[in-house]
Amino acid sequence: MAIRNIREIGEEVLTKKCKAVVEMTPRIKELIEDMLDTMYESNGVGLAAPQVGILKRIVVIDTTGDDPHILINPRIVESSGEQVGPEACLSVPGKSGQVKRPSYVKAAALDINMTEYELEGTDLLARAICHELDHLDGHLYVEKVEGPLEDTKYEAEEEE
Repeated sequence: MAIRNIREIGEEVLTKKCKAVVEMTPRIKELIEDMLDTMYESNGVGLAAPQVGILKRIVVIDTTGDDPHILINPRIVESSGEQVGPEACLSVPGKSGQVKRPSYVKAAALDINMTEYELEGTDLLARAICHELDHLDGHLYVEKVEGPLEDTKYEAEEEE
């Protein structure tokens, strides 16, 4: 498909709340494919539609490199525990910071066929789900960082 430009911190689109997807269209399917291509090309583990300039409630996540999750209109329905760990973001290049997140998350979403399903995750997957869903409501991880942002001297491996 195509690699899309990733919007960076300071761009207004990253501060807006996204709209629900009401039907699957060829344009939405193309967007999802482009988001996956863009995420993989950028060595990310997740990408939300506003990061490519589209205000739709769509997220793609792949924490293992071979098991992509497509979440349309996702919402967290259960969470528990606590973890503090490093996060980075394709929209905040060269920076990372420590963020507190649940250690377990269950999200309900629609798949590419608009069929509802649930995705459960712990550790990195739980962190990625929370991180990406924040994007859909106009929030970046930098709002939750505990302590200073640090310069990242490596490709963003820990988090999107």
